[in-house]
Amino acid sequence: MSAERVNPPELSPPAGFSHAVVATGERVVFLAGQTALDTEGKIVGEGLPEQFERALTNLLTALRHCGGTPADLARVTVHATDVADYRAHAPRLGRIWRDLAGRDYPAMAVVEVVRLWDEEALVELDGIAVLGPPPSTPH
Repeated sequence: MSAERVNPPELSPPAGFSHAVVATGERVVFLAGQTALDTEGKIVGEGLPEQFERALTNLLTALRHCGGTPADLARVTVHATDVADYRAHAPRLGRIWRDLAGRDYPAMAVVEVVRLWDEEALVELDGIAVLGPPPSTPH
């Protein structure tokens, strides 16, 4: 995939996201919303940073199994049950993002929601990635 991050000088400087991403590739991957579910289907992590880390890990695991990398993410939406709490933890969440996904930021939005499917969940991430051609398989 080729991705061009576009951050026009007429807009506020982005921090931890890109204003736009122009992606060129052959496969589009729609990633379902991921929360802090463990392999047993239970929410793990007491606070927002711990749940964010697990939710992002889950999102990137799904992407990796499709043949993608964090740099292939074109769009991520963060659904948070408390945006004020999200903002208060923003520096730590940014470090978690950089540690797991690097600095090729997708276009992003943070949306406050009343609740998520699992009542204990504080955050859910979904995304869209654009990948290059699938790896060739020998016949």
